[in-house]
Amino acid sequence: MSELLIKAIKYQYPGQIPASVGVLPATFIKYGDKIKKLLAKYEDLVGSRYDNYDPERDMPEWYRKGQYMDGWGCVWSNASEGFWSIVTGHPVKTREDVHTMKIPETDEGLPHGFMYLRLLDLRGFEEAMIDFFEEPPELQILIDKVFNYNIRQTKLMLENNKDKIVYFGDDLGMQNGLTIGAEKWRKYLKPCFAKIFKLCKDDGRLVYLHTDGNICEIMTDLVECGVDMINIEYRSMGLDNIEKICKGKIPVDLYLEQQLFPFGTPGDMRKHVYETVKRLYLPEGGFAMKLEISPEIPLENIEALLDAVNEYRFYKG
Repeated sequence: MSELLIKAIKYQYPGQIPASVGVLPATFIKYGDKIKKLLAKYEDLVGSRYDNYDPERDMPEWYRKGQYMDGWGCVWSNASEGFWSIVTGHPVKTREDVHTMKIPETDEGLPHGFMYLRLLDLRGFEEAMIDFFEEPPELQILIDKVFNYNIRQTKLMLENNKDKIVYFGDDLGMQNGLTIGAEKWRKYLKPCFAKIFKLCKDDGRLVYLHTDGNICEIMTDLVECGVDMINIEYRSMGLDNIEKICKGKIPVDLYLEQQLFPFGTPGDMRKHVYETVKRLYLPEGGFAMKLEISPEIPLENIEALLDAVNEYRFYKG
């Protein structure tokens, strides 16, 4: 998959559309052996990583019901086993706390939400939004602390991981755009992403960034920061925007329409995959697709999606 993805990123005629499948732990909890048997039918597409998967044994901490605290002091809570946790305890409650906050001494890597979402996790959404609106000096101080930690983690990652592609994840948008607006994102966060990604580029790596939400306004900014492929969502971005902004210009790994999957028919699933591929395919590359399987999706729709992705990844136009 990685070699195929590299060719797609570089527009080097990969021969097929890179396609990947992810399955939430909650899906295994709900469907058990049924989902395992279904995935086994599409091993060439899915791979073998789920062959012996046991959610009770293999599920990371942040998918487990209950609470845990990370190295920053953020309290993560989960009411539903097998789904991603959310931060409910924000340690930097006041602007005065920013001055005394220390970055973790331990190295926890670069998890999803390593830069922008980290600010929201530390301050809480409302307080962070007020900070970005009022722009107190504590905002930049907090950003600098998170950024310095991320620089350290990036250097360690590059030392310990020699893969050609390095992966980052940070949700920058909401359904209709950026929460802080493009102007303030460019002022406060673009320099951070640019410096972090420059470390990767200088080391000869390709940068892959996942971000949820509508980020149409800053797609070209992310490329300027050094991003080689952007993993985006179908619904919030909109297929027309994706085609206009990205096709032949910005390599994308597209999450297929997750909000359709629980409600449509198996025929709707096939139609969606076909129409998406038809609109975004180029023989030289620049397009990959990603399927996430959640427990809300009926088994017949899951099978239809796997079948369609498996077929249309070989689309030739």
